Amino acid sequence: MRTLTLATLITLAALPAAASEYTPAMQSYLENNIRNWVQSPVLVEAIASQNSQTQGFDQAAIDAMDTRWRAEVGTPDSSFTNQVLNNSAADFLREQVEKSGGRITEVFIMDAQGLNVAASSPTSDMWQGDEAKFQMTYSVGADASHFGEVELDESSRRYQAQISLTIVDPDTGAAIGAMTVGIDAEALM
Repeated sequence: MRTLTLATLITLAALPAAASEYTPAMQSYLENNIRNWVQSPVLVEAIASQNSQTQGFDQAAIDAMDTRWRAEVGTPDSSFTNQVLNNSAADFLREQVEKSGGRITEVFIMDAQGLNVAASSPTSDMWQGDEAKFQMTYSVGADASHFGEVELDESSRRYQAQISLTIVDPDTGAAIGAMTVGIDAEALM
């Protein structure tokens, strides 16, 4: 029993170091492949539009939307999820996935509440506000970015790392939402 506990501790201690090995590659990918399209007007306008609708939502309203999303994902009745998956911003995001040649596995944008605005493919939940991808970007400010660990993604079913960053209003420089880009782990090696 003691050997198993020690082995587990050694394994767990090694994980953060392994995850940080990807940080330089993720930073490079962000600067060279994502920054040039993150402030596209179609994304900024979609977030601003949804912010005007959701700005007064309380946690109960957010939870109700997230519950409805989770119940609908993967079912024939997708009227609610289709609002996020079938719009001009989602089309733009799918173009970025296609242009990446398989390096980007998914991409989605969130409003100031952490709710999905547009996505290249369905996410497992609608509300990202309780996750680091949102809390370490939008909540931090205009220049914030967050690099997630490499893990098996529930939505894309691939090993990926997530690069998340704040999206700002180009006129004011104020944070209006966030974006998460899933990168295939092999592309980071």
